[in-house]
Amino acid sequence: MFVHVPSRRKPRAAVATYFLVALCIAMFVVWSTQAPELRARWVNMLGVMPSDWANLPGVASSAIVPRILRLASALFVHADGLHLIGNLVFLLVFGASAEKPLGASRLLALFLLCGMTANLVGALWFPAGTAPIIGASGAVSALVGAYATLFPRSRLGLMLPLGAFFEFVRMPAYSLIGLWVLVQALMFVLTPGGSPVAWPVHLAGFACGVVYALLSRNAIARRLRN
Repeated sequence: MFVHVPSRRKPRAAVATYFLVALCIAMFVVWSTQAPELRARWVNMLGVMPSDWANLPGVASSAIVPRILRLASALFVHADGLHLIGNLVFLLVFGASAEKPLGASRLLALFLLCGMTANLVGALWFPAGTAPIIGASGAVSALVGAYATLFPRSRLGLMLPLGAFFEFVRMPAYSLIGLWVLVQALMFVLTPGGSPVAWPVHLAGFACGVVYALLSRNAIARRLRN
């Protein structure tokens, strides 16, 4: 169980979270302005192809590094606006809250390492898959898992549309985690050609985030004491 330690640090802007959000948006804007043929080429070039990992034995060592890099680049490529928004909303909610105790560098490491691991699990789980794995879902799942492990009783702020206005409300973390699960399910149903690969990616990301949080909690506690 994570023990809360009052911090003497002044709150800082969640620069790492905002950087990740801006990078995802920039990638999507540039990608969406291209011709359909070029967009498909981008997805194939930056996404994770399961067949690349199924055929890994016997592949030249020079070809392994680009495949590892695609585990990271795939995190910033999204199939459509719904896919992008569904990930960025929860990246902002959980990322901005988690960055304060974790720090920018530790949050970036969580996002990249756990997101890459989740993409790899998805590729290995369905080695015969022909569609590239893309999107930040695995990394966002890791953020959700890490936050749930570190701060299970916390309350998170969220802007909700109430009538003609937006209202800032605080909700228990577990409620937002349930909402995240619901949104992922809806995205799978509403997105044409939704792939079952998404579920292993989400579960692997969540589990990786839990492990990351357990390994980091002592360092986080020391950071909050300073």
